[in-house]
Amino acid sequence: MQNLNSAQHEFDVCIVGGGMAGMCAAIAAARHGAKTAIVHDRPVFGGNASSEVRMWICGAHGPHNKETGILEEIQLENQYRNPTGNYSIWDSVLYGKIFFQPNLTTFLNCSCTEAEMDGTKIVAIKAWQSPSQTWHTIHAKYFIDCSGDSILAATTGAEFRVGREAASEFNEDIEPAQADRKTMGNSLLIQIRETATPQPYIPPAWAYKFTSPNDFPYRLHGVDGHNFWWIEVGGLQDTIGDAETIRDELMRITYGVWDYIKNHAPERAKAENWAIEWIGAVPGKRENRRFIGDHTLTQNDIRAGGAFSDMVGYGGWTMDDHHPAGIYYPGKPTIFHPAPSPYGIPYRSLYSRNIANLLFAGRNISVTHAALSSTRVMGTCSILGQAVGTAAALCLKHRCSPRTVPLVELQQTLLDDDCWLPGVTRPLSDLAHTGKLTGDGQDLPLLLDGMDRDRPDRKHAWSGRHAEYHWNSPQKLAGVRLVFDSNLQLHKRMPCTFPHKTTMPGTLVKSYRLETETGTVFRETNNHQRLVRVPLRSTAKTLRLVIEETWGQTDARVFSFEPVTALNPLPRYPDGPHFSEVCAKIARADLAPPAAEAADTKRSRFSA
Repeated sequence: MQNLNSAQHEFDVCIVGGGMAGMCAAIAAARHGAKTAIVHDRPVFGGNASSEVRMWICGAHGPHNKETGILEEIQLENQYRNPTGNYSIWDSVLYGKIFFQPNLTTFLNCSCTEAEMDGTKIVAIKAWQSPSQTWHTIHAKYFIDCSGDSILAATTGAEFRVGREAASEFNEDIEPAQADRKTMGNSLLIQIRETATPQPYIPPAWAYKFTSPNDFPYRLHGVDGHNFWWIEVGGLQDTIGDAETIRDELMRITYGVWDYIKNHAPERAKAENWAIEWIGAVPGKRENRRFIGDHTLTQNDIRAGGAFSDMVGYGGWTMDDHHPAGIYYPGKPTIFHPAPSPYGIPYRSLYSRNIANLLFAGRNISVTHAALSSTRVMGTCSILGQAVGTAAALCLKHRCSPRTVPLVELQQTLLDDDCWLPGVTRPLSDLAHTGKLTGDGQDLPLLLDGMDRDRPDRKHAWSGRHAEYHWNSPQKLAGVRLVFDSNLQLHKRMPCTFPHKTTMPGTLVKSYRLETETGTVFRETNNHQRLVRVPLRSTAKTLRLVIEETWGQTDARVFSFEPVTALNPLPRYPDGPHFSEVCAKIARADLAPPAAEAADTKRSRFSA
């Protein structure tokens, strides 16, 4: 009998969970020098945003509050490559960001099953990879749980919460009088397509029957139902232990809902040309275990604006508290409790208070149920993922615990990586301060104000065609940090209905060049990113930025044009080789035809 395969691995940082939080954590850790692993139990990345679930990436409300950093980088890549919102292309965008990130190793289809501990420290995790039938043991110095369901809480003894706190525990007026283990439920999403001809629908016999608008109080809007997030159950059960039962119930409900829209609803004529594009088989989860950190973020913290000295991210989604009974509940499916946008989220809510080398990000952070109803959305989860990935890399650099990471360095690193922290100004390089800045257009001094986005009451972008630094003596230039305007009022979401069409932000710079007194030292003709780091390795007295073209708008808008003496450039995807080059690397003996085929040279290898 053949034994199962096993493999041992050593890393600096191990992330469990490959949703948006886990992806951003893994990329950030790897880019900042940590040898990183990401372990994900699905075949594609993205979690609730993946092609398997297809939930929108939502975030902070309000103009100019959209989350940037690695998330905006991913979404702009998708805008550029995927204008029709095809989910297979979206999968490839996420795949490319992970698989071609230097310093990052991926374990897909790999489920974490147990952890090895040394006192209060995690030494290793064990994970089962079903396609390769391999047990992977992954050792690391730091672990980050972005699994959503907090698998490392179940396997390490990390303290966690489940359910709703009593209102009196944290003085939260939107919580029940008595604590319970009820949560928000799971949803199975629908995507639909409008066609030019009628599209009949025959439901499966096992689908639930809905015959009246009274079956959907406060919920149904026909084909305007978007992604049908309100098809939700499971909050009265255990969304982990009862996951399969919940999924089966959602299947019967979902196919019955479409039957009602097509065949029974009073407004069914409006749905005549609409057809099912896709129905999920993997429910999207909202809530289960939440780790306990050094601080538990509460409803009152959010409403006070979250002015924390250790802020490393922000939220801004309304406290959107779904009823635990979901679609069984005849009242409104959710209550939108007011919340400011933005509000700060502290670093102390992102690491375990009793496991020494464990951080976390996503819908499992140290919050109450009330606060989770706002922080759980994926835009917020993504920037928190980038924060903990960066923190883990700094822990490695300083050989310290997550609790003692240098906070100022963490915050400044996040700002430099285009992760905005509300109310915090990004410090500029000495080269920017000592050079004389001139140029055309409007608001040139805004390039030096340390704010990389507009605010509702003030603009922070220079609008022009050329800007120039001049120094009295030659300066060594490692490179340039540029932040272009990618229009943060566009959400850049994947679609919930089809057909769908999107375009690149017209404000974004497409073509530009950099010049010194000796001539052009860099030129880009197809930029589609907001944050750009250009390596130069030049010595010059003059550095000039010339904007040649945008993606549509007449005048370019630039938030940052900053020469620097040290630069960590963003990685570029490698160009794929021609397939003939791949074949050429394989030994000729391995490509030789079988002996019988070689003997019959006249016979086609494709003949019957």
